[in-house]
Amino acid sequence: MSDPRLFKSPAGLQLYSLRDQMAKDVPGTLAEVHSWGVKYVEMAGTYGLTPAQFRAQLDAHQLVPVSGHSSFEQWSTDPEAALSEAAQLGLRDVGCAWIPHSGPFTEEACRHAAEVFNKAGEAAARHGMGFFYHTHGYEFVPFGNGTLFDLLVRETNPKNVSFQMDIFWVAHAGQDPAKLLEKYPGRWKSLHLKDMRKGTPTGLLTGSSPVTNCVAMGTGQLDMPGILRAARKVGVEWYFIEDESPLSEQQIPQSLAYLRDLKD
Repeated sequence: MSDPRLFKSPAGLQLYSLRDQMAKDVPGTLAEVHSWGVKYVEMAGTYGLTPAQFRAQLDAHQLVPVSGHSSFEQWSTDPEAALSEAAQLGLRDVGCAWIPHSGPFTEEACRHAAEVFNKAGEAAARHGMGFFYHTHGYEFVPFGNGTLFDLLVRETNPKNVSFQMDIFWVAHAGQDPAKLLEKYPGRWKSLHLKDMRKGTPTGLLTGSSPVTNCVAMGTGQLDMPGILRAARKVGVEWYFIEDESPLSEQQIPQSLAYLRDLKD
């Protein structure tokens, strides 16, 4: 009998979802994550612990670190430090989630970021890791026949630089996550899964929205089945729930249940 589920990949968790809880109690928070049936996690800092200490806590709670984010400044000035920390954590992939800019994102900032990411990707490859950039919505400024995100894709080496789609931020910018996945098959390493509160304005290039607009999957306005089908079609490898809401502890189990029960 064939498996009727639409989502058959392991759902990981971006630990930034529990940033407030982690800041107070790392072991207790990781125990809660494990209790939800989560196995794979993505990093966003070590909350006052050394990388080795944090890895020991992950191991103690049977959690496997897959990837993590470091700042653009660190990738620009000292990529080896970021990669050393990633190695201590046992990460497979490393990335960047924000390109500094003032006002609207510009062609100059985009081209500079491409240079930084190409060098970071080369360095990561030497360490046996993959490098990715996490979309945040502001990259979709019109440019030529497309957007500055299209320029960023063109100017980065597909051998060493991939992308992590945050479906909330792509939709927030007025883009269609499923169509964008299919536009660049082979470039998407992972997805950040979250839903958008019904009625949230889109078509904005701010990369900013109230955290209360992040809701449990299946309760918002994003076409989750369509996005997941497109992601499967283009070979997305990893999926991480990222819930930025103050209600993340309640919403994450809801999102996990939604993914588990979703039929193809």
